[in-house]
Amino acid sequence: MTETFSFTLNATDGAARTGVIHTPRGDIRTPAFMPVGTAATVKAMMPDSVAATGADILLGNTYHLMLRPTAERIAHLGGLHRFMNWNKPILTDSGGFQVMSLSDLRKMSEEGVTFASHVDGSRHFLSPERSMEIQRLLGSDIVMAFDECPALPATDEAVARSMRMSMRWAQRSRDAFGDRPGHALFGIMQGGTNRELREESAEALRQIGFDGYAVGGLAVGEGQELMFSTLDYAPGFLPEDKPRYLMGVGKPDDIVGAVERGIDMMDCVLPSRSGRTGQAWTRRGQVNIKNARHMDDPRPLDEHCSCPACRNYSRAYLHHVFKAQEILSAMLLTWHNLHYYQELMQGLRDAIAAGRLNEFVAQFHALRAEGDIEPL
Repeated sequence: MTETFSFTLNATDGAARTGVIHTPRGDIRTPAFMPVGTAATVKAMMPDSVAATGADILLGNTYHLMLRPTAERIAHLGGLHRFMNWNKPILTDSGGFQVMSLSDLRKMSEEGVTFASHVDGSRHFLSPERSMEIQRLLGSDIVMAFDECPALPATDEAVARSMRMSMRWAQRSRDAFGDRPGHALFGIMQGGTNRELREESAEALRQIGFDGYAVGGLAVGEGQELMFSTLDYAPGFLPEDKPRYLMGVGKPDDIVGAVERGIDMMDCVLPSRSGRTGQAWTRRGQVNIKNARHMDDPRPLDEHCSCPACRNYSRAYLHHVFKAQEILSAMLLTWHNLHYYQELMQGLRDAIAAGRLNEFVAQFHALRAEGDIEPL
Protein backbone atom coordinates (compact mmCIF):
# COMPACT_ATOMS: atom_id res chain seq x y z
CA MET A 1 0.00 0.00 0.00
CA THR A 2 1.32 3.45 -0.95
CA GLU A 3 2.39 5.97 1.67
CA THR A 4 1.87 8.90 -0.66
CA PHE A 5 -0.94 10.41 -2.70
CA SER A 6 -0.70 10.01 -6.48
CA PHE A 7 -2.79 9.59 -9.62
CA THR A 8 -2.27 7.10 -12.43
CA LEU A 9 -4.06 7.66 -15.72
CA ASN A 10 -4.60 4.26 -17.35
CA ALA A 11 -6.67 4.94 -20.46
CA THR A 12 -8.60 7.61 -22.34
CA ASP A 13 -11.48 7.53 -24.81
CA GLY A 14 -12.04 10.94 -26.29
CA ALA A 15 -11.99 13.36 -23.35
CA ALA A 16 -13.02 10.59 -20.90
CA ARG A 17 -10.39 9.09 -18.61
CA THR A 18 -10.01 6.08 -16.35
CA GLY A 19 -7.31 5.61 -13.78
CA VAL A 20 -6.52 5.15 -10.09
CA ILE A 21 -5.98 7.63 -7.26
CA HIS A 22 -3.52 6.05 -4.83
CA THR A 23 -3.80 6.94 -1.13
CA PRO A 24 -2.36 5.39 2.04
CA ARG A 25 -5.87 4.16 2.92
CA GLY A 26 -6.49 2.50 -0.42
CA ASP A 27 -6.97 3.05 -4.12
CA ILE A 28 -9.85 4.99 -5.68
CA ARG A 29 -10.84 3.77 -9.14
CA THR A 30 -11.80 6.60 -11.49
CA PRO A 31 -14.22 7.75 -12.69
CA ALA A 32 -15.43 7.54 -9.10
CA PHE A 33 -18.73 8.38 -7.44
CA MET A 34 -18.48 9.36 -3.77
CA PRO A 35 -21.52 8.68 -1.56
CA VAL A 36 -22.16 11.57 0.80
CA GLY A 37 -21.76 10.93 4.52
CA THR A 38 -22.78 14.40 5.65
CA ALA A 39 -22.73 13.89 9.43
CA ALA A 40 -20.23 10.97 9.55
CA THR A 41 -22.81 8.56 8.18
CA VAL A 42 -24.36 7.71 4.83
CA LYS A 43 -27.98 7.90 5.90
CA ALA A 44 -29.75 4.53 6.29
CA MET A 45 -26.54 2.60 5.56
CA MET A 46 -23.90 0.76 7.60
CA PRO A 47 -20.31 1.44 6.49
CA ASP A 48 -19.80 -2.19 5.45
CA SER A 49 -22.95 -1.95 3.32
CA VAL A 50 -21.66 1.18 1.59
CA ALA A 51 -18.39 -0.61 0.85
CA ALA A 52 -20.33 -3.59 -0.49
CA THR A 53 -21.93 -1.38 -3.14
CA GLY A 54 -18.44 -0.78 -4.57
CA ALA A 55 -17.64 2.63 -3.11
CA ASP A 56 -13.91 3.35 -2.74
CA ILE A 57 -14.31 6.71 -0.98
CA LEU A 58 -16.87 8.73 0.99
CA LEU A 59 -17.45 12.47 1.35
CA GLY A 60 -17.73 14.08 4.78
CA ASN A 61 -19.10 17.55 5.44
CA THR A 62 -16.91 20.06 7.25
CA TYR A 63 -19.74 22.47 8.04
CA HIS A 64 -21.98 19.89 9.71
CA LEU A 65 -19.16 18.11 11.55
CA MET A 66 -17.64 21.33 12.91
CA LEU A 67 -21.01 22.17 14.48
CA ARG A 68 -21.89 18.69 15.71
CA PRO A 69 -20.12 16.81 17.26
CA THR A 70 -17.20 19.27 16.52
CA ALA A 71 -13.91 18.51 14.81
CA GLU A 72 -12.07 18.70 18.13
CA ARG A 73 -14.23 15.95 19.62
CA ILE A 74 -13.75 13.74 16.55
CA ALA A 75 -9.97 14.26 16.73
CA HIS A 76 -10.00 13.36 20.44
CA LEU A 77 -11.84 10.14 19.56
CA GLY A 78 -9.27 9.10 16.97
CA GLY A 79 -10.30 10.92 13.79
CA LEU A 80 -13.19 10.63 11.38
CA HIS A 81 -12.27 7.21 9.97
CA ARG A 82 -12.29 5.55 13.38
CA PHE A 83 -15.26 7.60 14.58
CA MET A 84 -17.51 6.39 11.75
CA ASN A 85 -15.85 2.99 11.22
CA TRP A 86 -14.80 3.61 7.62
CA ASN A 87 -11.24 2.52 6.80
CA LYS A 88 -11.17 3.63 3.17
CA PRO A 89 -10.40 7.16 1.93
CA ILE A 90 -12.55 10.14 2.91
CA LEU A 91 -12.79 13.49 1.14
CA THR A 92 -14.04 16.43 3.17
CA ASP A 93 -15.49 19.54 1.58
CA SER A 94 -14.36 22.89 2.91
CA GLY A 95 -17.67 24.06 4.38
CA GLY A 96 -17.80 26.97 1.96
CA PHE A 97 -20.79 25.79 -0.06
CA GLN A 98 -22.98 25.22 3.00
CA VAL A 99 -21.99 28.52 4.58
CA MET A 100 -22.66 30.39 1.33
CA SER A 101 -26.12 28.85 1.18
CA LEU A 102 -26.96 30.45 4.54
CA SER A 103 -27.53 33.80 2.87
CA ASP A 104 -29.64 35.14 5.73
CA LEU A 105 -27.36 33.84 8.47
CA ARG A 106 -23.88 34.92 7.34
CA LYS A 107 -21.60 37.92 6.94
CA MET A 108 -18.69 37.64 4.53
CA SER A 109 -15.42 39.56 4.33
CA GLU A 110 -11.99 39.06 2.80
CA GLU A 111 -10.94 37.30 5.99
CA GLY A 112 -13.72 34.72 5.93
CA VAL A 113 -17.34 34.16 6.84
CA THR A 114 -19.15 34.68 10.14
CA PHE A 115 -22.36 32.70 10.34
CA ALA A 116 -25.06 31.48 12.68
CA SER A 117 -25.39 27.74 13.22
CA HIS A 118 -28.58 26.21 11.82
CA VAL A 119 -28.48 23.85 14.82
CA ASP A 120 -28.61 26.27 17.76
CA GLY A 121 -27.96 29.77 16.40
CA SER A 122 -24.45 29.98 17.86
CA ARG A 123 -21.97 32.20 16.01
CA HIS A 124 -18.97 30.76 14.17
CA PHE A 125 -16.18 32.01 11.94
CA LEU A 126 -14.87 30.03 8.97
CA SER A 127 -11.83 31.09 6.99
CA PRO A 128 -9.33 29.27 4.77
CA GLU A 129 -7.09 28.73 7.79
CA ARG A 130 -9.90 27.49 10.05
CA SER A 131 -11.23 25.20 7.32
CA MET A 132 -7.77 23.63 6.93
CA GLU A 133 -7.54 23.21 10.71
CA ILE A 134 -10.94 21.50 10.91
CA GLN A 135 -10.15 19.14 8.05
CA ARG A 136 -6.79 18.30 9.65
CA LEU A 137 -8.56 17.45 12.92
CA LEU A 138 -11.01 15.25 11.01
CA GLY A 139 -8.08 13.46 9.38
CA SER A 140 -9.56 13.29 5.88
CA ASP A 141 -7.42 11.96 3.06
CA ILE A 142 -8.49 14.59 0.52
CA VAL A 143 -8.97 18.16 1.77
CA MET A 144 -10.78 20.84 -0.23
CA ALA A 145 -9.60 24.44 -0.38
CA PHE A 146 -11.97 27.01 1.10
CA ASP A 147 -13.88 28.94 -1.55
CA GLU A 148 -17.02 30.91 -2.24
CA CYS A 149 -19.61 29.36 -4.53
CA PRO A 150 -22.05 31.96 -5.90
CA ALA A 151 -25.48 30.79 -6.97
CA LEU A 152 -26.31 31.05 -10.66
CA PRO A 153 -27.52 32.97 -12.53
CA ALA A 154 -25.27 35.86 -11.59
CA THR A 155 -23.63 38.72 -13.49
CA ASP A 156 -20.13 38.20 -14.88
CA GLU A 157 -18.96 41.03 -12.61
CA ALA A 158 -20.26 39.26 -9.51
CA VAL A 159 -18.86 35.90 -10.63
CA ALA A 160 -15.45 37.45 -11.38
CA ARG A 161 -15.30 39.20 -8.00
CA SER A 162 -16.21 36.00 -6.20
CA MET A 163 -13.79 33.87 -8.22
CA ARG A 164 -10.84 36.15 -7.57
CA MET A 165 -11.48 36.14 -3.85
CA SER A 166 -11.72 32.33 -3.99
CA MET A 167 -8.29 32.28 -5.69
CA ARG A 168 -6.85 34.40 -2.88
CA TRP A 169 -8.46 32.00 -0.43
CA ALA A 170 -6.97 29.09 -2.40
CA GLN A 171 -3.46 30.47 -1.78
CA ARG A 172 -4.24 30.88 1.92
CA SER A 173 -5.60 27.32 2.02
CA ARG A 174 -2.40 26.05 0.40
CA ASP A 175 -0.25 27.93 2.90
CA ALA A 176 -2.30 26.73 5.88
CA PHE A 177 -2.44 23.12 4.68
CA GLY A 178 1.34 22.86 4.89
CA ASP A 179 3.23 19.62 4.35
CA ARG A 180 1.08 16.57 5.14
CA PRO A 181 2.50 13.45 3.48
CA GLY A 182 -0.20 10.99 2.45
CA HIS A 183 -2.89 13.69 2.46
CA ALA A 184 -3.97 15.73 -0.55
CA LEU A 185 -5.27 19.26 -1.04
CA PHE A 186 -7.55 20.03 -3.99
CA GLY A 187 -8.06 23.50 -5.40
CA ILE A 188 -11.46 24.56 -6.71
CA MET A 189 -11.94 26.27 -10.06
CA GLN A 190 -14.69 28.89 -10.14
CA GLY A 191 -15.92 31.26 -12.83
CA GLY A 192 -19.54 30.33 -13.41
CA THR A 193 -20.30 29.64 -17.05
CA ASN A 194 -17.85 32.25 -18.37
CA ARG A 195 -15.00 30.65 -20.35
CA GLU A 196 -12.49 33.46 -19.75
CA LEU A 197 -13.13 33.48 -16.01
CA ARG A 198 -12.80 29.68 -15.86
CA GLU A 199 -9.46 29.89 -17.66
CA GLU A 200 -8.24 32.66 -15.36
CA SER A 201 -9.25 30.63 -12.31
CA ALA A 202 -7.55 27.47 -13.59
CA GLU A 203 -4.33 29.35 -14.29
CA ALA A 204 -4.33 30.82 -10.78
CA LEU A 205 -4.77 27.35 -9.27
CA ARG A 206 -2.03 25.85 -11.43
CA GLN A 207 0.36 28.57 -10.29
CA ILE A 208 -0.39 27.75 -6.65
CA GLY A 209 -0.13 23.99 -7.25
CA PHE A 210 -2.52 21.37 -5.89
CA ASP A 211 -2.72 17.57 -5.68
CA GLY A 212 -6.04 17.61 -7.55
CA TYR A 213 -8.48 20.11 -8.97
CA ALA A 214 -12.24 20.52 -8.66
CA VAL A 215 -14.69 22.18 -11.00
CA GLY A 216 -16.88 24.13 -8.59
CA GLY A 217 -19.78 26.46 -9.14
CA LEU A 218 -21.83 24.15 -11.35
CA ALA A 219 -25.04 22.23 -10.59
CA VAL A 220 -26.13 25.35 -8.71
CA GLY A 221 -29.14 26.29 -10.81
CA GLU A 222 -27.75 26.75 -14.32
CA GLY A 223 -29.35 23.63 -15.84
CA GLN A 224 -27.78 20.60 -17.50
CA GLU A 225 -27.29 22.13 -20.96
CA LEU A 226 -25.29 25.06 -19.61
CA MET A 227 -23.38 22.80 -17.23
CA PHE A 228 -22.36 20.51 -20.08
CA SER A 229 -21.39 23.42 -22.33
CA THR A 230 -19.10 24.65 -19.53
CA LEU A 231 -17.65 21.17 -19.05
CA ASP A 232 -16.89 21.03 -22.76
CA TYR A 233 -13.88 23.26 -22.03
CA ALA A 234 -13.36 23.70 -18.27
CA PRO A 235 -11.68 20.35 -17.45
CA GLY A 236 -9.20 20.95 -20.28
CA PHE A 237 -7.86 24.01 -18.44
CA LEU A 238 -6.72 21.74 -15.57
CA PRO A 239 -3.56 19.60 -15.44
CA GLU A 240 -3.93 16.25 -17.23
CA ASP A 241 -1.88 14.40 -14.62
CA LYS A 242 -4.10 15.32 -11.65
CA PRO A 243 -7.62 14.15 -10.68
CA ARG A 244 -10.55 16.34 -11.76
CA TYR A 245 -13.54 16.49 -9.43
CA LEU A 246 -16.98 17.86 -10.33
CA MET A 247 -18.65 18.88 -7.09
CA GLY A 248 -22.28 18.06 -6.27
CA VAL A 249 -23.22 16.02 -9.37
CA GLY A 250 -25.60 14.40 -9.81
CA LYS A 251 -28.26 12.43 -11.67
CA PRO A 252 -27.08 9.41 -13.68
CA ASP A 253 -27.25 11.27 -17.00
CA ASP A 254 -25.32 14.18 -15.42
CA ILE A 255 -22.62 11.73 -14.38
CA VAL A 256 -22.35 10.08 -17.78
CA GLY A 257 -22.15 13.47 -19.51
CA ALA A 258 -19.50 14.70 -17.07
CA VAL A 259 -17.37 11.58 -17.55
CA GLU A 260 -17.60 12.02 -21.32
CA ARG A 261 -16.11 15.49 -20.80
CA GLY A 262 -13.11 14.43 -18.71
CA ILE A 263 -14.32 14.38 -15.09
CA ASP A 264 -12.77 11.80 -12.72
CA MET A 265 -14.71 12.25 -9.45
CA MET A 266 -18.24 13.22 -8.45
CA ASP A 267 -20.45 13.30 -5.36
CA CYS A 268 -24.13 13.83 -4.70
CA VAL A 269 -26.73 13.22 -1.98
CA LEU A 270 -29.24 12.15 -4.63
CA PRO A 271 -29.02 8.33 -4.37
CA SER A 272 -29.40 8.33 -0.59
CA ARG A 273 -31.93 11.17 -0.44
CA SER A 274 -34.01 9.52 -3.18
CA GLY A 275 -33.91 6.23 -1.29
CA ARG A 276 -35.52 7.88 1.73
CA THR A 277 -38.32 9.37 -0.36
CA GLY A 278 -39.33 6.25 -2.28
CA GLN A 279 -37.37 6.95 -5.46
CA ALA A 280 -35.26 4.23 -7.08
CA TRP A 281 -32.74 4.79 -9.87
CA THR A 282 -32.54 1.95 -12.40
CA ARG A 283 -31.21 1.27 -15.88
CA ARG A 284 -34.64 2.28 -17.17
CA GLY A 285 -34.70 5.54 -15.28
CA GLN A 286 -36.45 6.54 -12.08
CA VAL A 287 -39.07 4.38 -10.35
CA ASN A 288 -41.45 5.88 -7.79
CA ILE A 289 -42.15 2.98 -5.43
CA LYS A 290 -45.00 4.97 -3.83
CA ASN A 291 -47.18 4.51 -6.91
CA ALA A 292 -50.13 2.15 -6.56
CA ARG A 293 -49.08 0.22 -9.69
CA HIS A 294 -46.42 -1.55 -7.57
CA MET A 295 -48.64 -2.84 -4.72
CA ASP A 296 -49.36 -6.23 -6.35
CA ASP A 297 -46.18 -6.55 -8.43
CA PRO A 298 -44.07 -9.61 -7.47
CA ARG A 299 -41.16 -8.57 -9.73
CA PRO A 300 -37.95 -6.92 -8.50
CA LEU A 301 -37.10 -3.30 -9.12
CA ASP A 302 -34.54 -4.44 -11.69
CA GLU A 303 -34.19 -8.11 -12.61
CA HIS A 304 -30.56 -7.55 -13.64
CA CYS A 305 -29.55 -5.92 -10.34
CA SER A 306 -27.81 -7.98 -7.63
CA CYS A 307 -28.40 -5.62 -4.69
CA PRO A 308 -30.33 -6.99 -1.65
CA ALA A 309 -33.47 -5.01 -2.52
CA CYS A 310 -33.67 -6.55 -6.00
CA ARG A 311 -32.35 -9.98 -5.07
CA ASN A 312 -34.60 -10.61 -2.08
CA TYR A 313 -37.70 -8.41 -2.30
CA SER A 314 -40.53 -7.61 -4.67
CA ARG A 315 -41.81 -4.24 -5.79
CA ALA A 316 -44.95 -5.05 -3.82
CA TYR A 317 -42.95 -5.46 -0.61
CA LEU A 318 -40.91 -2.30 -1.23
CA HIS A 319 -44.16 -0.41 -1.83
CA HIS A 320 -45.60 -1.82 1.40
CA VAL A 321 -42.66 -0.94 3.68
CA PHE A 322 -42.53 2.58 2.25
CA LYS A 323 -46.25 3.12 2.81
CA ALA A 324 -45.95 1.65 6.31
CA GLN A 325 -43.08 4.10 7.00
CA GLU A 326 -40.78 1.27 7.98
CA ILE A 327 -37.08 2.12 8.34
CA LEU A 328 -36.26 -0.88 6.14
CA SER A 329 -37.68 1.01 3.16
CA ALA A 330 -34.98 3.69 3.34
CA MET A 331 -32.30 1.07 3.92
CA LEU A 332 -33.23 -1.11 0.93
CA LEU A 333 -33.86 1.69 -1.54
CA THR A 334 -30.70 3.56 -0.55
CA TRP A 335 -28.65 0.37 -0.92
CA HIS A 336 -30.18 -0.20 -4.34
CA ASN A 337 -29.49 3.36 -5.49
CA LEU A 338 -25.88 3.34 -4.30
CA HIS A 339 -25.39 -0.09 -5.92
CA TYR A 340 -26.79 1.23 -9.20
CA TYR A 341 -24.53 4.29 -9.11
CA GLN A 342 -21.42 2.21 -8.44
CA GLU A 343 -22.41 -0.28 -11.14
CA LEU A 344 -22.75 2.66 -13.55
CA MET A 345 -19.25 3.85 -12.62
CA GLN A 346 -17.80 0.39 -13.21
CA GLY A 347 -19.51 0.28 -16.59
CA LEU A 348 -18.01 3.63 -17.50
CA ARG A 349 -14.54 2.57 -16.36
CA ASP A 350 -14.71 -0.66 -18.36
CA ALA A 351 -16.02 1.12 -21.46
CA ILE A 352 -13.28 3.75 -21.40
CA ALA A 353 -10.61 1.09 -20.91
CA ALA A 354 -11.99 -0.88 -23.88
CA GLY A 355 -12.34 2.20 -26.09
CA ARG A 356 -16.09 1.74 -26.47
CA LEU A 357 -17.49 4.62 -24.44
CA ASN A 358 -19.69 5.88 -27.28
CA GLU A 359 -21.39 2.48 -27.49
CA PHE A 360 -21.88 2.34 -23.72
CA VAL A 361 -23.38 5.84 -23.62
CA ALA A 362 -25.72 5.11 -26.52
CA GLN A 363 -26.99 1.98 -24.76
CA PHE A 364 -27.35 3.89 -21.49
CA HIS A 365 -29.59 6.53 -23.08
CA ALA A 366 -31.55 4.04 -25.20
CA LEU A 367 -32.52 1.90 -22.23
CA ARG A 368 -33.51 4.92 -20.14
CA ALA A 369 -35.65 6.16 -23.02
CA GLU A 370 -37.69 2.95 -22.91
CA GLY A 371 -38.88 3.80 -19.40
CA ASP A 372 -39.89 1.45 -16.63
CA ILE A 373 -41.26 -2.03 -17.32
CA GLU A 374 -44.96 -2.19 -18.13
CA PRO A 375 -47.34 -2.65 -15.17
CA LEU A 376 -48.84 -6.10 -14.69
